[in-house]
Amino acid sequence: MSDAGSNVGRRAGILGAAVGVLAVGAAAGVAIERMTVGRVRRRAEEELDAIAEFGTLRGEPHIVAAEDGVELYAEVDGDPRAPLTVVLCHGYTLNMDCWHFQRAELQDDYRLVLFDQRSHGRSGRGAPETSTIDQLGEDLYAVLQELVPRGPMVLVGHSMGGMTIMALADQHPELFGRRIVGVALLNTSAGKWATVTLGIPAAGARLLHRVAPGVMRTLGRRAALVEAGRRAARDLVYVFTERYAFDSDVDPTVVRFTDRMISATPIDVIAEFFPAFETHDKLAALPVLGRVPTLVVGGAGDLMTPASHSEAIHDALPDSELVVVPESGHLTPLEHPEVVNAALRGLLARAAREPGRHAGTGGGPRRNGSFGSPRSGGDRDAG
Repeated sequence: MSDAGSNVGRRAGILGAAVGVLAVGAAAGVAIERMTVGRVRRRAEEELDAIAEFGTLRGEPHIVAAEDGVELYAEVDGDPRAPLTVVLCHGYTLNMDCWHFQRAELQDDYRLVLFDQRSHGRSGRGAPETSTIDQLGEDLYAVLQELVPRGPMVLVGHSMGGMTIMALADQHPELFGRRIVGVALLNTSAGKWATVTLGIPAAGARLLHRVAPGVMRTLGRRAALVEAGRRAARDLVYVFTERYAFDSDVDPTVVRFTDRMISATPIDVIAEFFPAFETHDKLAALPVLGRVPTLVVGGAGDLMTPASHSEAIHDALPDSELVVVPESGHLTPLEHPEVVNAALRGLLARAAREPGRHAGTGGGPRRNGSFGSPRSGGDRDAG
């Protein structure tokens, strides 16, 4: 072999050895991280089971029939004689239990209505074609008709729950400023979600948004196989949850609680709803929310719905209050409950002070009268 050929061979050998060392080091790093994460996850799971706190707050159960017959599971909690009802709408892959800290904070002073979005939590499964933001808006309308037929209310939505409220504003604007006297939009977006980079380089994000809907459809069609893979990769799922849901050093039991909610959402449900975010656009509906006090909360470290999306909502609603929480990821209500609870208290106080926006007190049972009217059943002698 010539000297040139020998040199090439040596360089190739050195390069191959270097690659081999890097590969072994990377594999060892992954293995160590998985072992570490596995221990943290298992310890968090044991502690979560031991304290038996998260997910144990319960109210009076109700089943609300959506317009297509899907059964929506709901609970009514808090003070039944309170003058204001707070309706809590959860986000994608979660359920009503994600409001644990807000429920504990508000239940002594307000009437609370919580429900699981269709195909989430204890609610019934909807047909795949109904996995849309507009359908969620109509579902929310059905819940309000059934469980808050009278009296003023404030709507609070996180992520997909915020989008649900925007859909309701688009479909039933007559409710805002009459029955609905306040709105809180937490870690959500009014549109252009396809531009979100998700914390990866822009070129990769554009590719991801382009191929993700097709990949999701494929995963949905192979749900049984994917679910088995999710169970086998629980440690990696835990890491994903920790990195994308939070931006600070949260208690591992909170991460595990979140992980459990996400893991309980079937992969085909995740796949069916995903395309809805790519096409979501409710910017034109935002002025309707300007009729009522509105709180907008974003997380400075939110990779799913960045703070810029909260700022865009605030720009469209100049009278709204904007709170961007430092060191907060996508699940600000769980990561920084004290900040969210204080902001909600402020919103509820402002909503209660608004003159001429509502009449009557209490939520009470369904009565006769026009649901959209500010006095629909609000007079206790009516109906």
